Amino acid sequence: MNTLSVRLNGDTKELNIQQEFIYKNSSKYTLDVLYFNDWAHAYSDKNTGLAKRFAQEFKKSLHLAKDQERGKTTILSAVDDEYRGLNWERTAEKDIIKVILNKPLKPGDQVQLYMTYTVKLPPDKYTSYGYNNRNEYYLKDWYLSPAVFNNGKWHLYSNKDLEDLYTDITTTRVSFQYPKNLYLTTNYRNLGTSNFSNGKQTQLEALKQKNCEIILSPFQKFKTHVTPYMTVVTDLHSPKYDVISQGISIDKVSKFIYDNLGKYPHSQLLVSQKNYNKSPLYGISQLPNFIRPYEEQFQFEMKFLKTALNKFLEETLYLDPRKEQWLKDAIANYLMIDYVEEYYPNQKLLGKLSKMWGIRGFNLAKMDFNEQYPFLYMLTARKNLDQPLRTPNDSLIKFNQKIANKYKAGMGLSYLADYIGKDKIDKSIKTYFKHYSLNSAKVIDFESILKRSTDTDIDWFFRDYLSTAKKIDFKIKKITKLDDSLRITLKNKEGTNVPISLFGIKNDTVISKYWFTDITSEKTFTIPRGEEERMVLNYDHKIPEFNERDNWKSLKGFFSSNKKLQFRFFKDTEDPYYNQVFYVPVLNFNIYDGWSPGMRIYNKTFLEKPFVYDFAPSYAIKEKALVGFGKFNYRKYLSKSGLYVANYGFRASTSHYQKNSRYTTITPSIGFGWRPDDLRSNKRDFLSIRHVNVFRSLDENLENVETDPDYSVLNARFTHRDNGIVDYFSWFADAQYGKDFSKLSFELEYRKLFENNRQFNFRFFAGKFLNNSIRPDIRFFDFALDRPNDYLFDYSYLGRSEETGIYSQQIIIAEGGFKSKLDNPFSNNWMATVNTSINVWRWIEFYSDFGFIKRKETKERLVYDSGIRLNLVTDYFELYFPLYSNNGWEVSQPSYEEKIRFIVTLSPKTLTGLFTRKWF
Repeated sequence: MNTLSVRLNGDTKELNIQQEFIYKNSSKYTLDVLYFNDWAHAYSDKNTGLAKRFAQEFKKSLHLAKDQERGKTTILSAVDDEYRGLNWERTAEKDIIKVILNKPLKPGDQVQLYMTYTVKLPPDKYTSYGYNNRNEYYLKDWYLSPAVFNNGKWHLYSNKDLEDLYTDITTTRVSFQYPKNLYLTTNYRNLGTSNFSNGKQTQLEALKQKNCEIILSPFQKFKTHVTPYMTVVTDLHSPKYDVISQGISIDKVSKFIYDNLGKYPHSQLLVSQKNYNKSPLYGISQLPNFIRPYEEQFQFEMKFLKTALNKFLEETLYLDPRKEQWLKDAIANYLMIDYVEEYYPNQKLLGKLSKMWGIRGFNLAKMDFNEQYPFLYMLTARKNLDQPLRTPNDSLIKFNQKIANKYKAGMGLSYLADYIGKDKIDKSIKTYFKHYSLNSAKVIDFESILKRSTDTDIDWFFRDYLSTAKKIDFKIKKITKLDDSLRITLKNKEGTNVPISLFGIKNDTVISKYWFTDITSEKTFTIPRGEEERMVLNYDHKIPEFNERDNWKSLKGFFSSNKKLQFRFFKDTEDPYYNQVFYVPVLNFNIYDGWSPGMRIYNKTFLEKPFVYDFAPSYAIKEKALVGFGKFNYRKYLSKSGLYVANYGFRASTSHYQKNSRYTTITPSIGFGWRPDDLRSNKRDFLSIRHVNVFRSLDENLENVETDPDYSVLNARFTHRDNGIVDYFSWFADAQYGKDFSKLSFELEYRKLFENNRQFNFRFFAGKFLNNSIRPDIRFFDFALDRPNDYLFDYSYLGRSEETGIYSQQIIIAEGGFKSKLDNPFSNNWMATVNTSINVWRWIEFYSDFGFIKRKETKERLVYDSGIRLNLVTDYFELYFPLYSNNGWEVSQPSYEEKIRFIVTLSPKTLTGLFTRKWF
């Protein structure tokens, strides 16, 4: 029994709470301590589980928050039923409280606790919970709730913004007092509201219901829909879908949920826009409203269905939400797939866009709406980032936690329904709800119900599909046509022993379907021969198969099975019946080539594939010559962790490095990558080995190329990187060997973001020639203080040979990393430098560089510089204004504008990495 008396102070954004809690020991163990979830305290500082998770996902808002912007719980008193004080302490992650009982609590006994505390609410910019500047409040997981004790242990889960509070089932009463200008909406039963001169007081009650959710707003946004199946309170709406039609759709969806899950056991189901924003319809439905790819009715119903299903399951199935979340995800997404198949069977993924000229020819435009489930799951599977469905929620990478694993779980039940019969799955779900709703449920109970529903062996589903990240991948190896039958040999490419479906197709119509099992490696089956024109594995895409490009064979002869070439403008999804070639215009720039328009030709689809080719021939307008690049790359994923990937590449490129002077590089390479067992970790190690072959031609009017025009360098580099947003640490060791020299270098970089928003940057570089037989006056292969020679053509210089003018002011932080242009900046012996900076205000920083540089037959010398850095986007767009260096006070010297340096990144792929890194 849980009773709370609460008062909201609108001025201080605090909740004053008096809580009476009766805890009954229903276990067989004697308890000396009790644990309570205090998730409101997760916002208290930068060391909580929530703050650390945000840092992993490159979100620094909570780390940098001011004290007045943090949420916290302040416990004023805690006593037992004899009014004796209770000792308590916080666990390491600070949002779980350990209460030490004054006397042991034996099995079957109960204890009464009284706690008085205040909760300082956070602004809603972190997780959407808290308050906003419109005087609205969204309260969830805001008071002390009992942690779960079963099987002899406490289940203690910190708040990590995963919507997975694990608390005991209680009867709760709340007396909530709040300012009179606000309206209250809740998931609990509202027993009535009283008005006072200084505010309102609402009485709430819930039986066997989880944490009380309260939404307060100056506006009456929520509407109550009383349907024959449940009472719904919602603020979901669609501006272009009239209110009456919305009510009809809510009734329609409510009936669907009732028919598939049963009666909602509580007084009302709260379906809010806030809930939806936490788990939206990912993909094309998130496009701006003016695009509106779907019909209003479909989009509203899917939006309402997803949010209602998630809330229904959250309020009725009391599974362990961190370790057994997959079952709720499976049921919710299975029913969403079922809803579309029942009411919108012809709905396309791109909606109305699929009929537009210029789009309708794409394979993406032909995909059905439900095909997004295997497609989005495969985004991480193809990157070797997929994780088993039984992985704890807080161990999943963000894309898997939000999308891929949820979709794979729903597909799993759909796959199973297709195999054993949909009626069996539907009946099993309803039976599970009938017996385990509002009770301490277990996944094993659902497994038992499913297995009893069929005589077919479905152990593979729990053994392989749920518990591992094994890939499913089959191919038709051979078909032999006999007089009245077909002899078909199927190959299991991954060895995952699961059923596979085979379809007979004629004129894009299914005329036969078979299921085959127990194919551990290779197996031959004989089926009747009808009018089939081709045989296709997994034609309806019910199975999340890793590669569907080898899933079909034609029965019209050998040549008819060969895939035809398909040229497509821009990237598309995979079409298994064609060898796809994509093309797209490109436009590059450097000052020697000028603008270089061209056509990029490649085979990379939206999903990653092992072998990729990419060619981009371009025409340099200024040089009136062909330039561009071409590459082949084969990527082999080896395991989930440890040595996880190998890359084999071959690249060639050509461009101009001076007027009428061309360079061409040909580079074979091999690389390996390592990562830890924790896929959420940003730590990575890479080893790359390449042989760079450079061929140069020289304009006869130029005389400043001092080296042989052609040369080769063998280069090996080992890199370690941990690119956190709060703590960034990386280093590499690099070795180069050429005909006339060999050299070693080492670079270390560290960034620290402090709680006061100060960021300190430290970089160390050291380089040493092991041997160097090049003439001292030739500096092409030397280490450089401020502008590397880039003889391997790795850097994106806009004017790589420029010594004066704006293009010479481009800087790439490599080797010495200096910003000022000093005299004699090259070393043919050794060099060691340190680059530091710290921000003064927001993105304005002070930088300082110093080090030693040594040339052969000369004494080492001290070099230094300092200035102001405008760190607008780190590593992507920065400006440097030198102040003082070996040159003296540079700001007082002539032509200061020529001393300003800049970093600019024009690569779209590099820039998009800023936005995708938090997902993968």
